Amino acid sequence: MGDLSGDDRESLRRFSPRLKDLIDEMLADLQEIRIHCDRCLRTERYRGNVVLMLVDASFTSIGLNYFKSIVPKIIEFRDRFGMRSLKELANAKIENLVEVWRNRRSWSVAIESARYLMTLSENDREALRLWAKSSRLENWEEDPIGKIKGVGIITYQYLRMMGGIDTVMPDKIVRRVLSEIFSEAGIETPKNDVEFIKFIEMIAKQCNCRAIELCWASWLLQYEEEERRRYLQILNDL
Repeated sequence: MGDLSGDDRESLRRFSPRLKDLIDEMLADLQEIRIHCDRCLRTERYRGNVVLMLVDASFTSIGLNYFKSIVPKIIEFRDRFGMRSLKELANAKIENLVEVWRNRRSWSVAIESARYLMTLSENDREALRLWAKSSRLENWEEDPIGKIKGVGIITYQYLRMMGGIDTVMPDKIVRRVLSEIFSEAGIETPKNDVEFIKFIEMIAKQCNCRAIELCWASWLLQYEEEERRRYLQILNDL
């Protein structure tokens, strides 16, 4: 069970039946999320447009509401600039891009990430997947993308997910939702981000699901059912 202590492993063995029931209940009404996660892990979000994946990750990093604030701006960027290659993004001028999204650091993250990924392959999708496959959670700040100013562990993990890695982002919503479930099962949630990520990856394996599913489900469960269904449809349309 990874780097967990003996006490943690014993706790999980002791409460695992209850924990699995809670996880199964969490995912039961979100079967569609698996379709979205499949596409994410195949690097097929936004119809395979890696530019939009980078823009998504760079916008999401500042913590605004994903469906109400970020997705509309991604669509506006897509419709206004029509970029389909990392080369276009790498050569873009921030002065033009801020007309859609004012946060210059977000654009800097997207542009610098594009410039690095271009060095890995001429195929954008392959470039992101090559990077994600070679990326490591430990010492993530020493990674070429992790070193980019403005890239935190949430952005780093989000890009790894879209590059094909079954993992989770340690953002406040995911932490809150999953911590409540674990607490109900009598399990304490790690406070350190890296340990939290490892913990969720291990929990997912034990409960026969995927870490990425727990991540996206956590985001959706904060909404009422009608709104949740609408956002699920948005995800599957992107």
